[in-house]
Amino acid sequence: MSGRLRYSPDMGTFLLLFLFLSSTSNVFGSNICTSRGVTTCQQCLAVDPRCAWCSQEEFGKGGTSVSRCDLKQKLLDGGCNKDALEFPSSTLTIRQDKPLSDKASGPADDVTQIKPQKIQMTLRPGDAKQFTVSVKQVEDYPVDLYYLMDLSYSMKDDLALLRTLGNKLAETMGQTTSNLRMGFGAFVDKTVSPYMYTYPQKAVDNPCIGIRTTCKAQFGFKHVLSLTEEVSSFNTEVGKQQVSRNRDAPEGGFDAIMQAMVCKDKIGWRPGASHLLVFTTDAKTHIALDGRIAGLVQPNDGQCYLDDDNVYNKSTVLDYPSFGLITEKMSENNINLIFAVTNYVMPIYEEYSKLIPGTIVGTLSQDSGNVIQLIVQAYAKIRSKVELELVDVPEELNLSFNATCLKGEVIHGLKSCSGLKIGDTVSFSVEAQLRGCPKEKSRTFTIKPQGFKDSLEVTVDFACGCSCEAKAETNSSLCSNGNGTYECGVCQCHSGRLGPRCECSVEDYSPSDDVNCIPKPESPICSGRGDCLCGQCSCHSNEFGQVWGKYCECDDFNCLRFKGELCSGHGKCNCGFCQCDAGWKGENCNCSTRTDTCMSSIGLLCSGRGSCQCGVCQCTQPGAYGATCDKCPTCPDSCTIKEKCVECQHFKRGQYMEDKSCDRICKDEIVLVEKLGYKKNAVNCSYKDENDCVEHFQYFEEETGKSILNVVKDPECPEGPDILVVLLAVAGAILLLGLVGLLIWKLLVTIHDRREFARFEEERAKAKWDTANNPLYKGATSTFTNVAYRGT
Repeated sequence: MSGRLRYSPDMGTFLLLFLFLSSTSNVFGSNICTSRGVTTCQQCLAVDPRCAWCSQEEFGKGGTSVSRCDLKQKLLDGGCNKDALEFPSSTLTIRQDKPLSDKASGPADDVTQIKPQKIQMTLRPGDAKQFTVSVKQVEDYPVDLYYLMDLSYSMKDDLALLRTLGNKLAETMGQTTSNLRMGFGAFVDKTVSPYMYTYPQKAVDNPCIGIRTTCKAQFGFKHVLSLTEEVSSFNTEVGKQQVSRNRDAPEGGFDAIMQAMVCKDKIGWRPGASHLLVFTTDAKTHIALDGRIAGLVQPNDGQCYLDDDNVYNKSTVLDYPSFGLITEKMSENNINLIFAVTNYVMPIYEEYSKLIPGTIVGTLSQDSGNVIQLIVQAYAKIRSKVELELVDVPEELNLSFNATCLKGEVIHGLKSCSGLKIGDTVSFSVEAQLRGCPKEKSRTFTIKPQGFKDSLEVTVDFACGCSCEAKAETNSSLCSNGNGTYECGVCQCHSGRLGPRCECSVEDYSPSDDVNCIPKPESPICSGRGDCLCGQCSCHSNEFGQVWGKYCECDDFNCLRFKGELCSGHGKCNCGFCQCDAGWKGENCNCSTRTDTCMSSIGLLCSGRGSCQCGVCQCTQPGAYGATCDKCPTCPDSCTIKEKCVECQHFKRGQYMEDKSCDRICKDEIVLVEKLGYKKNAVNCSYKDENDCVEHFQYFEEETGKSILNVVKDPECPEGPDILVVLLAVAGAILLLGLVGLLIWKLLVTIHDRREFARFEEERAKAKWDTANNPLYKGATSTFTNVAYRGT
């Protein structure tokens, strides 16, 4: 800067942003509160929750320039009186905390499924408070079931079957709740060309004239039966219905869904019941902007338009409702929407379900024969999951969630729990952080489980202002005889005046003052982003944001960006560094600390095959892939994991059946085969079951991502023993052992006898015998004559 500075009126904008409060390090040292060079109490409180402001008039006098915006204790140590200290604190108070109900034994309005019910918070900018929300699925909760049916000609067989299903539907649902009410409504499509037959004229009253039969005139939506406990009424009214016929393939189902949701009084939705809206069709449905084909340019407003005959009378005026409007009204009226559609249109309704949170899609048979089973399964699925939704949350408020689901496991970044049973209680830890100051001083928002009437009402008071601001004096004598407004201990100077008491005029500028505006030799004055006025830097205004600091060295726009957004849109830029909001980290705040996006269907982080980095799974197991590393046919543990799924899905036994987690963990399709064949990228597995049978199965994934388990129909089981063979074998073994024993005994006896005989012979050979005559022996000396002998 050279020469004499001339003041212009445009300079007044940035002059008001500057005071002589920059030299703070001499006494207290630099910290986050003193580094911003703020000029007002409100700006000070917005810097950091630890910052306080001293509104004491004489504070800082004594020869040393100090900052009124500093840490609370440093201001007290510096001589600020407690009465002059502006330091609002964040608080949290529970206003209503009724205990959770166990069973819906009385009126539904008396049932409590969420705790607490009301919370009051006071938050400073940048500060956060935590609280816990508990949710319980109570037993025997009342159910309102409204059956919304497509009555186009292709649903003729389905209508005939529905006439007989009323009692069975009530009986089946009665196993879940003792307080059931049912209603009925029907739809076709808008009664305007090109959606309906208008030629010949007779086709208006009988659109089936072209196929030589009779059917009812086309209509948009008609409410037939209000919710009632009388099953006979349901059967009677359904029996009176006739099919109609429209011209194009898609139907006007979304019109009917909207009217069924918002016409609460005519439909008969009870405030304290679970609201099931069952939507059955075999065709696509028109969506928002399709009405322009018929010249219907007025958007659907989400209001009830049923006439005295309970017919939708804005069918030819309003366009079809949008996905966003349907989602809004579902939340507002606590509706659980069930799409019961045929297999032909199943893919498109699954896509619709992704755009409309809280919906469930089920496959309807061609004649709707499985509709009861489908409704029961869908209701069980609804009751098995608790997911929190937020209503009217201020943009400046950042909410982060941690869920404590089954077995006390804490899952960070998750606001839903699944796999629950009736009576289970789950809790969610919620952190509310205020990122900025809204225009309002207070706001109320709601946290509620999807489809529940119960909700938590949270009122937030924004502690953004200072009490001393109410005592501001305009044209105060303390500001150089009226050259500024005295507010919270400082002067807010008029245009063209500077200084702690507005005592310096811009016209009093001297070039010798520039030395106080240079941070170091050869540096530009005020970092090239301000003017040196009265020996102090007055920072220029900038279209990108605010510039501040003793030498205008800081700003809130020169930080790292991600996808074009400063600090990724998840933090504040503070003097070149990103201060991330709760739930985000990293140099540019683009790294999420959430882990729910990495949670697999079996409840494992990245399926146990990788790590969760910035909310995204990085698979470390060779062969693993997918959003949660859940796809890995060749992983060593694939057989172990899928073995339990075969046990529970096919044989209805095992660990997953005992803890009732089979439906949550196992999403595979079981296919029975005679033997396993070759499949690319498949893994063959086998295991021995509780009956000592060897089960063989094959696990692979199709290109569509569907997981298939080919299970061999007949396991290899050990054959039972042949009793006859066993008896003969035992008898033969006994006989053989006896014979062997006898032979051994005979052999031993023979050996013994031979030894004895040999010993005898040896003894005899050694014996000496006496050869003398025996005196007692007499020889034969007598002769006898046979007188009878007459020999010659």
